[in-house]
Amino acid sequence: MKKMILSMLVTVVGSSSVPAFAADDSLAFNAAVTSDYRYRGISQTRLDPAIQAGADYTRSDSGVYAGAWASSIKWIEDAGGDAKVELDLYAGKRGNLSESFTYDVGVLAYVYPNNQLGDVAGFENANTTEIYGQLGYGVAYLKYSHALTNLFGFVDSKNSGYLDAGANISLTEKLTLNLHIGHQEVENNSAASYDDWKVGLTRDLGICTLSVAGIGTNADKSAYASPANGKFLGKNVLVATLSKVF
Repeated sequence: MKKMILSMLVTVVGSSSVPAFAADDSLAFNAAVTSDYRYRGISQTRLDPAIQAGADYTRSDSGVYAGAWASSIKWIEDAGGDAKVELDLYAGKRGNLSESFTYDVGVLAYVYPNNQLGDVAGFENANTTEIYGQLGYGVAYLKYSHALTNLFGFVDSKNSGYLDAGANISLTEKLTLNLHIGHQEVENNSAASYDDWKVGLTRDLGICTLSVAGIGTNADKSAYASPANGKFLGKNVLVATLSKVF
């Protein structure tokens, strides 16, 4: 699985049309292992661990950026499809509106190669594209993401939206408090709409970063029960993640 994810990232970066880096260019890589891959509060790995990796390209003079990120997943196979990996491709622009306010706008494509979920009754193709806009003020932010396609396999869910607010507050030089609350609205499917939240701490360990967070939702248990074992994928849980940027 790890070789599969890294191979996909190498392909994406290697096929990029980005020219030789100028002085204002930067390229960073990241890797992580997590006890449970939670996205918007919902487990993507049936409450099991995941391995993850990514790459980011940034132009510091303009704020333009692009990147790719991948994670192992289980939910598509559990639903009857055929994909073990999620690959996220994104691009956007960030910068300052004033001394106090920042912005970040872009597009994000969630790709599940050969997922075949559209062949399963009650589902559409899992591939999803969203546009997003974020406004930041100090340590706090407010972000909205809007689906241009069906959302993660939900039928007739185009134009679904996710509203996300949070803050990352430095407690010490190496310790940060992470706060988040969000609302996922699934178009034409009120039973699948829900709120999620997170309270966590991130610690810089020098050689890597450790994050521990309490994550939960008020999602409908029947809408987000794993087809594999019936477990509620939005249950309250403590998630630990080790990550490294290089």
